[in-house]
Amino acid sequence: MPNRPRITSRAVIGTFYERLEAAQASSWIDAVSMYFQSDQESEEYAWLGGSPAMREWIGGRHAVGLAEHGMTLKNRKYESTLEIPVDWMRRDKTGQINVRIGEQADRAVQHWASLLSALLINAESAVCYDGQYFFDTDHSEGASGTQSNDITVDISAVAAGVHGTATAPSPEEVRAMVMAGVQQMMGLKDDQGEPANEMARNFLVTVPTTWWTPATTALVNPLLGGGDTNVLTNLDGYNFALQVNPRLTWTDKLAVFRADGQTKAFIRQEEEDITVAAVAEGSELEFEEDVHRYGIKASRAAGYGDWKKAVLVQAV
Repeated sequence: MPNRPRITSRAVIGTFYERLEAAQASSWIDAVSMYFQSDQESEEYAWLGGSPAMREWIGGRHAVGLAEHGMTLKNRKYESTLEIPVDWMRRDKTGQINVRIGEQADRAVQHWASLLSALLINAESAVCYDGQYFFDTDHSEGASGTQSNDITVDISAVAAGVHGTATAPSPEEVRAMVMAGVQQMMGLKDDQGEPANEMARNFLVTVPTTWWTPATTALVNPLLGGGDTNVLTNLDGYNFALQVNPRLTWTDKLAVFRADGQTKAFIRQEEEDITVAAVAEGSELEFEEDVHRYGIKASRAAGYGDWKKAVLVQAV
């Protein structure tokens, strides 16, 4: 009886990249972060203030310089290595191998989520490009005046049929928090004193897993409580998406992000995209241990971007 052709390392790597592409398409990271390619160990970002507004032409052009802020992100190398028995390859355990390889691809995409979530959790005590904490009550740039992207909402004052608590709010209270966050964001100004989010129409609301039920109801149901019309689902031209983040340690907060526009709340930087290397057919490892190894690696970093594209809302 002739031997069946076994699964090859080439097929395994192909499966990985196929799954990687599919997983990336369903991720939330693009909505809240800007992606930049890097060609060195670290990159410096000269954050530029707002461009000047249109003015009446009187006495020639009036050139306005750009306010410059500096920030440096250093790339770090990351890896994940998977070991597969040669017997699985020989016995054509395609289903089992595909599951393992698919999990590894998912982990690669989840790594960005892990980096961004860590930034989000620490954003009240980590400095961003303007020298203030990312979520702070006293940001100030140029002609902006003092501004806050860290606010509270007294949920006991919200009109609701049933009131919750700061850690378990009702859908009406979550809706009020989302609207307060958007309202705060729409009022923020750039260093020229111009509205920073005047054209914002798409928003992402991030909540901890314990808020899944009230947040889903608040953003999806057309009616709340005793038949109250839900303005979030009937607000023409404005779109609200929900992202339940199991990595968050918050119990009484949500964050509202602007999901459109040129600049976003976070930066993703990559010197080397995900690559796959195999120690497989004909290797010393195969001879000595009867296994193959598939390793992925990337050189990347994540950091704080434009604080004006995110507002933290705490229930009190």
